[in-house]
Amino acid sequence: MSSSSPHALTAHWKKFLALGVAALAVVWVFAYIGVGHHENRQALSVLVGSLFWVSVLIGMLLLTMITRVFDAGWAPLVRRNWELLIEALPVVLLIGVVPLAFLPEFRHALWDWTDPAHVLAGGHTVGHDPILQAKSWFLNEPFFLVRIGLYVLVFGVLVTLLRRWSFAQDTDRTAGHTHRLHAVSAVGIPISAVALTMLAFDCLMALSYHWFSTMYGVWFFALSIRLALAVTVILTYKLSNGGWLDGLLNQAHRHVLGCLMLAFTVFWAYISFSQYFLIYTANIPEETFWYNIREIDAATGLKSEWWSVSMYLIFGFFFLPFLSLLFYRTKIIADRLLTVAWIILIGGIVDLWFNAIPRQVYDKSTPEGFVVTPFLTSSLLLDLAAIIGFGGIVFAIFLRGAAKHETIPVHDPRILESINYHE
Repeated sequence: MSSSSPHALTAHWKKFLALGVAALAVVWVFAYIGVGHHENRQALSVLVGSLFWVSVLIGMLLLTMITRVFDAGWAPLVRRNWELLIEALPVVLLIGVVPLAFLPEFRHALWDWTDPAHVLAGGHTVGHDPILQAKSWFLNEPFFLVRIGLYVLVFGVLVTLLRRWSFAQDTDRTAGHTHRLHAVSAVGIPISAVALTMLAFDCLMALSYHWFSTMYGVWFFALSIRLALAVTVILTYKLSNGGWLDGLLNQAHRHVLGCLMLAFTVFWAYISFSQYFLIYTANIPEETFWYNIREIDAATGLKSEWWSVSMYLIFGFFFLPFLSLLFYRTKIIADRLLTVAWIILIGGIVDLWFNAIPRQVYDKSTPEGFVVTPFLTSSLLLDLAAIIGFGGIVFAIFLRGAAKHETIPVHDPRILESINYHE
């Protein structure tokens, strides 16, 4: 394989694998040391890093199935890259979320409700918490572990079926594979919707188990699609400059991706604001505390550092990409769309921080009886290391898959329409 070949990129999969393994080894060592000293912030880095890529890959899985169901003519060129990437979804769950859930020391450090001896902000223990007792039909360890296992199984089966029949079509040219893929996608979309909602409940919302929101799964869905589209734009930009999409991806494809980015930017904002507005209006203490600790410093009564993060989400993660994507030229000029994609990608990381990190930690020395996990700590670097580590694994799997399979689905019934797609 010559160095000028678009497929020469696939030779770098071992470098990405080495980067991912090295970064994750460092992160897991710090997480293990942290839980040994009764600190959970380092373990949160593993959770944030894995859930970032889980959300990206779930978004790509859904986009794969949605474009199949709607028989989207523009999609085959882009969809093949989603099919190569989603192979990493069950892998990231297995090396990230599963160990955190199944190893007792990490499970007790992250999810307070799994440790009956854990002292809550009010001074009483989890084992004597009436709120947990009321939710025990759902929040119990055996059922929790079963659900985590089911996420791996459900997403693993969907990924396997979608990839198997799509790649099989490259060799045997059987039209029946397209019908099978439509059927699997039609069934897989609602199954994935339930699975991603429950995953968001278990992995993120249950970190502060007193709080609840029925809109939380929809927020995670919107975030997943936004991140998936951002990674898609960044990846296709690279593959259009010396990669296997060079000369194939045109401004019409970018326009579709830009329109989808705009649509889901608005949808994310709508869901996020609606959740805040409904909780603010109802003014139920079991719900409002989640936002209160993210807005007000209980010790001073002033705005906390998490309030600044929320302002960034409003202006940096919503208004900036929203206003940019309103312009047609932003959606068709590759460099401009790439910039917006990076803005969304960074904002998605901040959104995960905002949802995962703040929590009330018991501290009898304070008048309030608790402190809130701070934002600006050295552990942010560990979070980024985890994101890089899991990302290395994801792209090692992607490039390895690209070396073994066709990177252009030449026998897809819509491939010529996709190559010649125009606005």
